[in-house]
Amino acid sequence: MIEFKEVEKLYQNGVHALKKMNLHISEGEFVLIIGESGAGKSTLNKLITREEKATGGEVIVNGFNLSSLKEKDIPSLRRSIGMVFQEFRLLSKMTVFENVAFAQEAIGIPLDLISDNVSQALATVGLDSKADYFPKELSGGEQQRVAIARAIVNRPNIIVADEPTGNLDSKTAWEIMSVLEDINKQGTTIIMTTHNQEFIKHTTKRIIVMDHGKMLRDDKGKVLTS
Repeated sequence: MIEFKEVEKLYQNGVHALKKMNLHISEGEFVLIIGESGAGKSTLNKLITREEKATGGEVIVNGFNLSSLKEKDIPSLRRSIGMVFQEFRLLSKMTVFENVAFAQEAIGIPLDLISDNVSQALATVGLDSKADYFPKELSGGEQQRVAIARAIVNRPNIIVADEPTGNLDSKTAWEIMSVLEDINKQGTTIIMTTHNQEFIKHTTKRIIVMDHGKMLRDDKGKVLTS
């Protein structure tokens, strides 16, 4: 599914973001990636989606070797990955339905299929009754649910969620985590970066701890109590 083999990322400004990173994430896993600012979490995400290219080693995602991936093949890779961000990145002049449909239109899904696909995605995140609302009429948690619906509407097998609860209160953050857990139970691999200490303390999910471009710990199914 996702494989990092001795991956290095050195930026032109001299920042060594990843150092000999080795990582394997299997199909259907839910992985939390934690670490302070500058630990390399965002770089890891960008390498998975091929926003950035490794300067050493190999990154393999869904059978694509990203070290040798041609530019023309990047869209095929990205269609298999859904992205969720801390900032919801919704289009303010579009309704909930239109925001989610836009992700389908962008890849040329036939119009007669879009309606059913969008309705199904909104039902998955519990927002099927608010399809005609605009983002400003929704709470922060609801806006993030729309963003998740947009990420899953093309049925990717991987979701990369970059601090998806960072702008939300504790109760809403747990609700978003529950939505992601439900999606994971359907077989979608989830890779989520987070600073949420409640998640970290009370989860049995795999936790990867990063620091200055290196993986310090890889706890598989272990509850952290400190």
